[in-house]
Amino acid sequence: MFEPHIGSDESGKGDYFGPLVVAAVFAGEEHGQRALEELRVRDSKLMTDSTALALAQRIEERFPCEIVRINPARYNELYEKVKNLNRLLAWAHARVLENLLGRISNFGSRVSGALKVISDQFGDERYLLSALMERGKQVELVQVPRAESDVVVAAASVVARAAFLKGLERLSRELRNSKFEIRNLAEFRLPKGAVEVVDVARRIYERGGLELLGQVAKLHFRTTKEVIGAA
Repeated sequence: MFEPHIGSDESGKGDYFGPLVVAAVFAGEEHGQRALEELRVRDSKLMTDSTALALAQRIEERFPCEIVRINPARYNELYEKVKNLNRLLAWAHARVLENLLGRISNFGSRVSGALKVISDQFGDERYLLSALMERGKQVELVQVPRAESDVVVAAASVVARAAFLKGLERLSRELRNSKFEIRNLAEFRLPKGAVEVVDVARRIYERGGLELLGQVAKLHFRTTKEVIGAA
């Protein structure tokens, strides 16, 4: 029997360019496991970008969702303060959960006991427990490795990935429209991942230094040292 619950997941954590995104989805009795399975929801890592974008739209139309998107400039500011990615992730998960709980009305009458929240385990579970806010402290929090096996967490992973892809495209567009001359502006796209990004990052750094690079990239990545050294 399906138990109504919230699933949360993140995207962009391992990408040098683009935002860090955390999404949360609530599936209740009316729109629960069966509805998600009918949409063919699965872990977003198993689908193409276009499929994730289309599916995320359908999920957001049918289920209560919340998204916290931390763009690189803000991400770099926060990371300088906490110096720990897992603490930053914990804050984002706590924030998106608090926002979603504020949107759900009368869920207590449909859920026996505390509402369950399932999240991927991204570090010491105490990080997230200590970051929970007023409403979040009232839930039953379950952190498990590979939580995307839960269909609601998988739905959150799809919503998060779509938001990351949109954020990456938005940053690419802003960079193309900026005062800095990036070669092949019409075709310029910030790449995903953290491996084959050095050449692009170097071009950006050469045009605008760390100020410009920090608008589109997570500067604490080892890639930044490679870029500065190469330049």
